[in-house]
Amino acid sequence: MTRSRRSCFFAGAILAALGLSMTLVAQEFSVGPVKARRGEIQSGAVPVPEKDGLSTFIPVTVIHGAKEGKILALVAGTHGAEYPPILALYRLKTAIDPQKLSGTLVLVYIANLPSFQKRTVYYNPYDFKNLNRVFPGDPKGTLSQRMAYVLTEEVIKKCDALIDMHCGDANEALIPYSYWMISDKKAMDDQTRAMALAFGLRHIIIDTGRTKDLADSKYLGNTAILRGKPAITTEAGFLGRSDEDDILRNIKGALSVMRLFKMIEGRSDPVQDPVWIDQYEVVNSPVDGLFYPKVEMGAMVTEGQVVGVVKDYLGDQKEELKAPFGGIILYIVGTPPANKGEPLYEVGRIKR
Repeated sequence: MTRSRRSCFFAGAILAALGLSMTLVAQEFSVGPVKARRGEIQSGAVPVPEKDGLSTFIPVTVIHGAKEGKILALVAGTHGAEYPPILALYRLKTAIDPQKLSGTLVLVYIANLPSFQKRTVYYNPYDFKNLNRVFPGDPKGTLSQRMAYVLTEEVIKKCDALIDMHCGDANEALIPYSYWMISDKKAMDDQTRAMALAFGLRHIIIDTGRTKDLADSKYLGNTAILRGKPAITTEAGFLGRSDEDDILRNIKGALSVMRLFKMIEGRSDPVQDPVWIDQYEVVNSPVDGLFYPKVEMGAMVTEGQVVGVVKDYLGDQKEELKAPFGGIILYIVGTPPANKGEPLYEVGRIKR
């Protein structure tokens, strides 16, 4: 054995004893067919398998830093008409220098490309499923279920932490806020709390109601948490608009979390005066018809206050909808269609 090989052998033995790998410097990171070596940026399409003549792909960029660090996944476009997070990730691609990056950044620009292409609210136009209700997915299921499966296998399982980036869909007038999803592990909750604060949205929901069923985790962020990956869900943007302020708010939040994880230089910029929401309730429409809101997003309401009414297609009032408790209107539907069983507004109770 040569001196060089002998040195490598002993180095490998030491690293193995420490649970480390000798391939760290030359390591290649991949999301589906998109592969990047250290110090590289690579972009491409992650295919979703075809079934019954339907297939799609997920556009992804991998920025594989020259230095070691966390693997952070930023996922936008789970709902295709939520534009500011999508546009923010395209800007981040050009803002991050892989030579200066510690760790790996996975940018999932549009998780739900069929919805984006067809401009649909909530649902995939081909199977009428909400992608953010079918995780962890099914490789043999409908198109949405197959998309969720690919995201679970190729993004969630490969990252160290994840931000599920949302905003008000094309029908939702929504104030910026985030979900801090509570797990059954304090260390996890400490990490996700720090992430929520670092992202910088002032209103933070303390979310204790997510399912703990690994086989039916439903939500992208929840799926990550149940697999031991710290994750938050953010909401910044409204009514299908592409406002510059909301694009910048998403960029700033992502960069702040990256600084929290020491992936880029600089200090994280956490929100200094968070408003914690300790209870929330989404009110769904009891009937089909037209929704007429009586308050705006961000309004403070009292228990029993009328928030809006639903009229039938002939213009006659059918339902008067009230606040279930006192709190803030986190979002409210700002377009007329009201469909039975679909959300009309969300009320959050401010923790005192």
